[in-house]
Amino acid sequence: MSKLTKNRKLANSKVDPEKAYTLNEAASLLKEVTFTKFDASVDVDVRLGVDPRKANQMVRGVVTLPNGTGKQVRVLVLCSPEKEAEAKAAGADFVGLDEYIEKIKGGWTDIDVIITMPSVMGKLGPLGRVLGPRGLMPNPKSGTVTMDIGNAVKEVKAGKIDFKVDKFGIVHSSVGKISFSSDMISENTREFINTILKLKPSASKGTYVKSVYLSTTMSPGLRIDTKTMVE
Repeated sequence: MSKLTKNRKLANSKVDPEKAYTLNEAASLLKEVTFTKFDASVDVDVRLGVDPRKANQMVRGVVTLPNGTGKQVRVLVLCSPEKEAEAKAAGADFVGLDEYIEKIKGGWTDIDVIITMPSVMGKLGPLGRVLGPRGLMPNPKSGTVTMDIGNAVKEVKAGKIDFKVDKFGIVHSSVGKISFSSDMISENTREFINTILKLKPSASKGTYVKSVYLSTTMSPGLRIDTKTMVE
């Protein structure tokens, strides 16, 4: 077993593993127990009472975090020539079509989001093996397959993220950076949780949100009192 560092011991001493914190308490405490020299991501893990193997219990959606993600999101727009100016004006980092499809075929994936048009999706089919495992394949449900290219780019740059429950019934996402104020972390997390609550499948029985944990890249996880999540 690896030896605990001085900072980790200090962090553990401030966290009560038996306590369920309010979201505001957790957001404030998180800043006290994170000692990374870099701007660590703030992550939320939500365990749901659903069976993801059943199509009628799949939870998937999009949410725009009110304070953004704190990340510089690299956006690739695959579009026809007449949409290129719109994409560039909206702030897309890479804009084009065939040349980028060839780059991706060659293994290039230095991007965070791909936005495209319905008429282009046919060309992306062969890229499924590359884009699928990395979560980069555009999807109409997440708003990344659209004719409104400019607005889609702006939303992603402003903090729009998509999420879905994994095979273990857990939704995991980054909701900001530790450099954010505790209020900003709380606001982003609450917006994320409220979006998940709105997506509760009608086929889901029993307790829907079983647990919520907030943490940073290298901090202890803080259990949130789910009863305090909706105000």
